[in-house]
Amino acid sequence: MDFHVTLAGRGDLSARIYRQLRDAVLDGRLRAGERLPPTRELARRLAVSRNTVAVAYDRLTADGFLTGRVGAGTYVSASLPAPKRRKAPSAQGPRPKAVWRSLPPPVQASAAAEFDFRVGVPDAALFPLETWRRLLARELRDAAGFADYADPGGHASLRAAIARHVGVSRSVRAEADDVLVTQGAQQALDLLCRVLVSPGDRVAVEEPGYRRAKLLFASHGAEVVGVPVDGEGLDVDALPPRTKLVYVTPSHQFPLGTPMSLARRTALLAWAARADAVIVEDDYDSEFRFSDRPLEPLQSLDRAGRVAYVGSFSKTLLPMLRLGFLIAPPSLQDALRHARQLSDWHGDVPAQAALARFVDEGLFARHIRRATKVYAERHERLTSILDSRFAGRLRVVPSAAGLHLCALAEEDTEPIAARARQAGAAVQTLSDLCGGFPAAGLVLGYGSIPLERIDAGLAVLDRAWANGR
Repeated sequence: MDFHVTLAGRGDLSARIYRQLRDAVLDGRLRAGERLPPTRELARRLAVSRNTVAVAYDRLTADGFLTGRVGAGTYVSASLPAPKRRKAPSAQGPRPKAVWRSLPPPVQASAAAEFDFRVGVPDAALFPLETWRRLLARELRDAAGFADYADPGGHASLRAAIARHVGVSRSVRAEADDVLVTQGAQQALDLLCRVLVSPGDRVAVEEPGYRRAKLLFASHGAEVVGVPVDGEGLDVDALPPRTKLVYVTPSHQFPLGTPMSLARRTALLAWAARADAVIVEDDYDSEFRFSDRPLEPLQSLDRAGRVAYVGSFSKTLLPMLRLGFLIAPPSLQDALRHARQLSDWHGDVPAQAALARFVDEGLFARHIRRATKVYAERHERLTSILDSRFAGRLRVVPSAAGLHLCALAEEDTEPIAARARQAGAAVQTLSDLCGGFPAAGLVLGYGSIPLERIDAGLAVLDRAWANGR
């Protein structure tokens, strides 16, 4: 492999090469089994004699750092201790802005548990991987089509496909030019903040609500205010004055799961027009609907250009794809495209082109139909067990869509969830997801746990509950 060796200064050149290669091995930059360049090649790169490099290699081999293979070359020894850990960062040096010092540390991705009830994780086994591989390979064969920077708005075919899809499935009013393709819903929210939110501006969010949206708004210096949610959705009358933006999940409130009533939707739209505010509608997993007729999105009811509609393929397909979209009012579209170009120019063009074909060929709709049937069975089974085995301890909040259920409790569920996780059942509490929301409860995802594993997983939760008494 190619690596950097500096020979600046005075002294024994072989010794300096030795020390730098030794340090690279000890701290893991050169890993066990990696092949080093031949002595002649490294000597040519460093403009030194071959013998100078050979002496350093011989010394490293004698000390056990390298091993030679006749006819194959020189390799890092496989019998070395684990690389030493880097020192903790010093308190000295540049400091981030105060707002970043006040935010909690980033959440580390957790490994799947034996019984995986994590929220917002779809079943990877349902994803048609072979079909996706075929579509992506087809796009990658056209290397000439990806030789230049792309449109920050996204691949033209995907924008058109998204406009058709949401127009048919969700009655969203949009043309291809209204669609901005993003790296998931989170980037869509970030772009809206860049364009709309200044430090000190007031942003209203649902309480309880999506914690990562709250943190994102706070990172832009916004004053984030929680507005209570009841059985009809966000309490519009509780919206504080001088609110510039309000973030809602009306189709499947996160995390409770209840939809916003039509009366509340019309009231929220009227409020936004009076307050000269923007509504961000996150329609995060509305494709998976098991019963009830879906209510109209806020975007389709909006006649004043106040709603920015956000969607994502991360929960309908795979989180790793990082594909989402934003349909904003015309007055914001140029600024949003400019913000996208300045922040990261554009996304993964081959993946966007492959997704366009996936939608246009009817494969996405087929996947949604198949996955909805699977998730409906899990939703029904999970609800049935919670209503029977956990009666008196948990009260399931009715929901008819999505990938999770919320169940409210009369006692603190934090220690119960901790014991369940230790026993192999990954469950999350309301406060885990909502940043310290005071009500007790659990939020149980069923996207990545097979139907036949739900009973055993809830039995683990049951034992964890009993062990605390």
